[in-house]
Amino acid sequence: MYHPGGVVMDVEPFGPGSMHWESAGEYRNLLVAGSALVIQTMHPAVGAAVAEHSTYQQDPWGRLNRTLSSIQKWVYGGAAGDAEGVRLRELHRPISGVDEQGRAYHALNGEAWAWVHLSLFERFITLNRYFGTPYTREQERTLYEEARRLGAILRVPEREMPEDLAAYWAYFEAMVADRLEPHLTALEVLAVMRGTPAPPGLPKPLRRVWTPVGVGSGGFNYFVTVGTLPPAVRKKLGLDWTARDERRLRQIGRAVAALTPRLPERLRYMPIAYHARRAARSRQGLERALRSA
Repeated sequence: MYHPGGVVMDVEPFGPGSMHWESAGEYRNLLVAGSALVIQTMHPAVGAAVAEHSTYQQDPWGRLNRTLSSIQKWVYGGAAGDAEGVRLRELHRPISGVDEQGRAYHALNGEAWAWVHLSLFERFITLNRYFGTPYTREQERTLYEEARRLGAILRVPEREMPEDLAAYWAYFEAMVADRLEPHLTALEVLAVMRGTPAPPGLPKPLRRVWTPVGVGSGGFNYFVTVGTLPPAVRKKLGLDWTARDERRLRQIGRAVAALTPRLPERLRYMPIAYHARRAARSRQGLERALRSA
């Protein structure tokens, strides 16, 4: 991925057979999107940058849709994924300033840039633990190897990337314990969640899950966001979570896990992922036909 000077070399694009190809474009990722932003903005540099330069308060789903489109381009865009990684870094290059405590920040600070990417790996694990089939240890290893490849596409400094799964979990626990803080931006993200309706364009079967009987969609967003946060993060933010809440979340999780595999592909995957998957199958079909001709 890198040569000794730290410059990204050719990175193999993602494709059929990779774990990201199967999961990164699913609509169910929306269920941990809010908690991902909370965890990311608890890093002081990320929290400050998002507070000053993001539209999450005025247009939370618009911001999320742009983020999800970017992620899908990294995974499903083939060679275009690398160009998207370059575009994203250039977009963040001018973002810098001084936070309310007088600390200088820059969006491309190595630790902060890595945290935004690496925290998503933990969210994928959590997503499948609650709303799918929990990964085996070997699947986690494979997914993390792919996450490192994705980090190369995003130009995450190699020194910031834990070398293997065991090192990753040590890194994650240390970041939560020593670097994350109850940043005002993270608390504001949670407040915004309370009043945010279901995302526009969500397929009807998933919309029914998103708004359970007796729970407004804003309340549901907040409930799922808080519930899927690691306990140590909830403690830092002063958030309550009861055994009854946990049972309720797991009931919702079982419903999502049962429904998702039964959905038609066009309802299970977001548009970029859906069309990329169809196109890949068409290419494979053409190649088989050519070989047998």
